[in-house]
Amino acid sequence: MKRAIITGVTGQDGSYLAELLLKKGYEVYGIIRRSSSFNTSRIDHLYQDPHNQPKLRLIYGDLTDGGNLSSVLNDTQPDEVYNLAAQSHVRVSFDQPIYTANTDALGTLRLLEALRMMKKPPRFYQASSSEMYGKVVETPQTERTPFCPRSPYACAKVYSHWQTVNYREAYGLFACNGILFNHESPRRGETFVTRKITRAATRIKEGLQDKLYLGNLEAKRDWGYAGDYVEAMQLMLQQDKPDDYVIATGQTYSVRQFLDEVFGYLDLDWHNYVVIDPKYFRPTEVDLLQGDASKARKVLGWKPTVDFKQLARMMTDADRNIARNERLVKEHNK
Repeated sequence: MKRAIITGVTGQDGSYLAELLLKKGYEVYGIIRRSSSFNTSRIDHLYQDPHNQPKLRLIYGDLTDGGNLSSVLNDTQPDEVYNLAAQSHVRVSFDQPIYTANTDALGTLRLLEALRMMKKPPRFYQASSSEMYGKVVETPQTERTPFCPRSPYACAKVYSHWQTVNYREAYGLFACNGILFNHESPRRGETFVTRKITRAATRIKEGLQDKLYLGNLEAKRDWGYAGDYVEAMQLMLQQDKPDDYVIATGQTYSVRQFLDEVFGYLDLDWHNYVVIDPKYFRPTEVDLLQGDASKARKVLGWKPTVDFKQLARMMTDADRNIARNERLVKEHNK
């Protein structure tokens, strides 16, 4: 039985990856930060389900504490480590650049160093990001496209990416970078633009909200489904040789088009509800991201199964259920 560690297990990707690995018979350890309140809503169904064999086990840990990471690794002796933990919000990284760098850049270095010191280092997956391409020099972007990061988050991810490559080449670690383009789901955080839109649109439909405040509607992204993308992560660590892969749909849509799809699905005109607020604009914008996942298709045998329209409607349906329940509670409490 394979044993895996997932950092960032309580996040969107961590929860989907934990599900996938458990289905494949892995023993899964999820690293969570110690705090005064639990933030495990995305994985409660996994570690509370008595039918899950083996179960998900949670361990306290933090990417800002290298000694703790070494202890966790030595205690569990995993076969695979997936580093998904990060301060992952691009706009927030402008407000908290030092924290972002400490977690997203130095955190990866601490983890790589802990791996290097092990007698039998496990295989390692690093969550790289399409934001590293930033002000793109070519479209679509491939594994060979130069990086031009445009945010503290993207800069931190570039650092982690190249440290992963360096540890692979210098120390022979089986270390892979997955350059994942935007991937969404009903489990996406509510501050990210896609979930912000589906959450607000469904609340507006249920009479719970009047307006939605957004920034740049013209930014174009390559949006896929997180459940598809975690499969690519696992596949990378099953190959004979470590390498880096772009994971993307190859299709690009603007925020405006996402609004069209979601509000149209609910028979609403978003122009009546959306207000542009300058505070949501980034100091430096990334206008267009579009990935070429040809290498992943050829080597990993991976391809996306959920398209843009299906993704938007999946997220809208899930948030419509939440909004309906909120409305019922509100009416009951009147």
